[in-house]
Amino acid sequence: MLLGDIIYKYRTENDLSLRAFANKCGLSYTYISMLEKNKDYRTGKPIAPTLESVKYIANAMNLSIDELLKIIDDEQDIADLLEVYLKNENYVVYKFYCATDAMSCIESGDIDLAILDIMLPDMNGFSLCQLIRKKYTYPIIMLTAKIEETDKITGLTLGADDYVTKPFRPLEVVARVKAQLRRYKKYSPGIITEKIPSELSYNKLCLNVQTHECLLDGEPVSLTPTEFSILQVLLESAGNVVSIEELFHAVWKDEYYSKNSSTITVHIRHLREKLKDTSDTPQYIKTIWGVGYKI
Repeated sequence: MLLGDIIYKYRTENDLSLRAFANKCGLSYTYISMLEKNKDYRTGKPIAPTLESVKYIANAMNLSIDELLKIIDDEQDIADLLEVYLKNENYVVYKFYCATDAMSCIESGDIDLAILDIMLPDMNGFSLCQLIRKKYTYPIIMLTAKIEETDKITGLTLGADDYVTKPFRPLEVVARVKAQLRRYKKYSPGIITEKIPSELSYNKLCLNVQTHECLLDGEPVSLTPTEFSILQVLLESAGNVVSIEELFHAVWKDEYYSKNSSTITVHIRHLREKLKDTSDTPQYIKTIWGVGYKI
């Protein structure tokens, strides 16, 4: 539901005029009118609410901001709110409502992270994720209203680093953005991490943690930041088993919980494909059933 529709529904159910609701929010009549009609009278374009205004509106409706945000399910409103939250953290945000408009920005290469909604008007997010992965390795976070495990696995298999299921709290997305960017910048060329060997190797596999390069038998292997992180953790513990819980803690900084076990499984499968490895006769990543993985 659009924020404007939520405002209108609340007003009619509580017999409030537009001016009375504006006063209850502590916001101007004109601003509430624009939000309800989703139109900026000055430009004629849709209007994006500010973070402060969303807080005032939620308070006027006797809702927490999280409760209000969970009611909003319109893709454009969600994009607008995420933009507000991310800009509040001093990120530079390029916002697009369709894949076609986003492509020129993507082709510029001046991006550190992409947040993709699966439901786009001209192309699904899975296809856009594939296009990005053909040229770029920056983190991709998928937004989905679907709760089926297969949809999450599809996104991860196509190269996504993380997924968030709607409805969600914007602060959760911000936290995941920060976590992904920490890993991406940590393993980007030119950024040196102290007290970590510059190269980790096993058999014909070589990982340079300073230049974010992976070589297999001398040939470069393109890895996403998440794949690189997982492989580094396994190589740093070469010869020892790394549990799924330990992988989650090292890579995602989150505690392990069972419904996320497929996340690791998909990334491991992707890594094996890129390393020309198999689960039956592995040369590199071995599955230790009921425990975890080892190199």
